[in-house]
Amino acid sequence: MEGSFSFVFNFILEHFGTEHMFLTLYILNLIFSIISFKLGFARKLTLIKTIIVYIMLALGVYLLTIFSIFQLPITESLIMISLVLAIYRFRLYQERKNR
Repeated sequence: MEGSFSFVFNFILEHFGTEHMFLTLYILNLIFSIISFKLGFARKLTLIKTIIVYIMLALGVYLLTIFSIFQLPITESLIMISLVLAIYRFRLYQERKNR
């Protein structure tokens, strides 16, 4: 598919077909959204607040997955966000350890 920026969508389509496309993209988007939330949110929340956040996250990822089906690079963006936040957290940990 020419002009598509969604490499994950194309990979899933070529290797696995369209049978479980939505579920696969939903799970990938949910995993990377959870990773981004855990790495990017500094404060600890109470258990009930954390559960509410994860429920809202799961509902919001449903909408993001619809955008992924339209071949927008949502999954790729979540992967990059997770990588950048992981690098930031690792460097912050190293700096705190050196003090």
